[in-house]
Amino acid sequence: MGKPQGRLGSLLNNRWLVFVAGMWVQAVAGIGYLFGSLSPVIKSSLGYNQRQIASLGVAKDLGDSIGFLAGTLCEILPLWAALFIGVLQNFFGYGWVWLIVTGRAPRLPLWAMCILIFVGTNGETYFNTAALVSCVQNFPKSRGPIVGILKGFAGLSGAILTQIFAMMHTPDHAALIFMVAVGPSMVVISLAFIVRPVGGHRQVRPSDQSSFMFIYSVCLILAAYLMGVMLLEDLLDLSHIVIVLFTVVLMLLLLVPIAIPLLLAFRIDAASPVQELLLPEPSKEETSKPGQQNEVVFSELEDEKPKDVDLLPASERQKRIARLQAKLFQAAADGAVRVKKRRGPHRGEDFTLMQALIKADFWLMFFSLLLGSGSGLTVIDNLGQMSESLGYDETHIFVSMISIWNFLGRVGGGYVSEIIVRDYAYPRPVAMAFSQVAMAIGHLFFAMAWPGTMYIGTLLIGLGYGAHWAIVPAAASELFGLKNFGALYNFLTVANPAGSLIFSGLVASVIYDYQAEKQAHQHRSSGTLQLGRLLQLSALNAEEPLKCKGAICFFFSSLIMSGLCVIAVILSMILVYRTRIVYLNLYGRNRT
Repeated sequence: MGKPQGRLGSLLNNRWLVFVAGMWVQAVAGIGYLFGSLSPVIKSSLGYNQRQIASLGVAKDLGDSIGFLAGTLCEILPLWAALFIGVLQNFFGYGWVWLIVTGRAPRLPLWAMCILIFVGTNGETYFNTAALVSCVQNFPKSRGPIVGILKGFAGLSGAILTQIFAMMHTPDHAALIFMVAVGPSMVVISLAFIVRPVGGHRQVRPSDQSSFMFIYSVCLILAAYLMGVMLLEDLLDLSHIVIVLFTVVLMLLLLVPIAIPLLLAFRIDAASPVQELLLPEPSKEETSKPGQQNEVVFSELEDEKPKDVDLLPASERQKRIARLQAKLFQAAADGAVRVKKRRGPHRGEDFTLMQALIKADFWLMFFSLLLGSGSGLTVIDNLGQMSESLGYDETHIFVSMISIWNFLGRVGGGYVSEIIVRDYAYPRPVAMAFSQVAMAIGHLFFAMAWPGTMYIGTLLIGLGYGAHWAIVPAAASELFGLKNFGALYNFLTVANPAGSLIFSGLVASVIYDYQAEKQAHQHRSSGTLQLGRLLQLSALNAEEPLKCKGAICFFFSSLIMSGLCVIAVILSMILVYRTRIVYLNLYGRNRT
């Protein structure tokens, strides 16, 4: 009987299996979010100061954001080959760092360490790109949910890997670097030949909506479970057996989505691939003519319609625009309309990168992203030192929590901004402004350093930072088109490491080292009456890096970043004001 073999083949070529495998790849691909846990180990082992750690953080951010090579190779090579390149980079970069930290390899200069961190983190761009490319091609009608869920798992991976490391129960903190080098590589190698485009999925199937709702439910349960586990581990002294049990349950939750491809493969779906191929597709004439007409009407209406039209009620505005459209089409048919030669496309049409770079809206979005996400990334990179300075022994809890809030921020930011544009036809960047207000408040909580404010600050910064990466890509595609979206998006992502370079490398680390040196001098002067203790402290200071203690370590830098987030809010609201007409034209017709 050939049925079992046929069902197995159907499973291996099921697009939902590819999607679930992509989720698992993303669940270990966000290794950059673990830098807050890795940096204290590197700092103490190699004797770095905070400025040197900030340089490694910038190298990590550059490796995490520069994915031009990964995108190109994923187009010209099989996806499994691109994934293996990422595995080699990840294993080589962080594996060598582990050898250096543990003393198994000779110590390298700082610039070489930056290269290793860059190479190791850049490996995850191959994981991200391969998962996104394959799943978007398999679900061309559901790009929004696909991208949101995959990017969400990338943000959640920091918490997942931290919990797995807690199960290892080792006093050697350098083992976390080893796990980062080996763990993601093993997972990706095991899934490399599953993550690929599969054919025959041009139409939306009836089961898709329920499947997506199931996945969303699993994501929310997973985030809530991780949050509860992290809080219990932080507040209570749990035994190792309990921690192992928690991790096993986590693994089972990660495996739950496999139920969807199994059910679809072993029962007849409402629309089989054969039936799907027989479904009619729109002809080229039907798809091209309305698009051409809309392009002409949209561009000409921007020039021809009266300025007070957009101030009218929705129903009256649509009537006026419809009459003007009819006149334009009639004039075009009679040859009486004189179409102007424009220097470039209008907002809402397809821009090239060079055309977008001369637009004020593009730079408003870029600098708002730089100030908002850059300040958030600074917190993520320095979270280990921030929690240590306030007396927290376990820094992993905050790294995990900000990873969870980052995940929820991406999911929630996309959902809320979609409601804003679909239901109210209001510019999407207003959601970015709200997220930046939350981040400004979060930085203030970090500056005050009251009891419990680390938890509140982590919540607000994580949500706000994650929301940026759900809102900005959608807003960029709406304002500057989809035709060259890859180039536009890759340019915008440069704002992330640029912000980290400024805020972490030139602000937070400089202030931290200044306060650490100031405390060291005060400590030496207070110990002059005890000569033996003074000599002991001098010997320790010669061997160990300076550490800052207390709220003062990040007080001024947090205040500065809070102020910069306020500036980001102003830039976002200027963008909202400038693009409100564009969103009325794009989404106003959906309102009644």
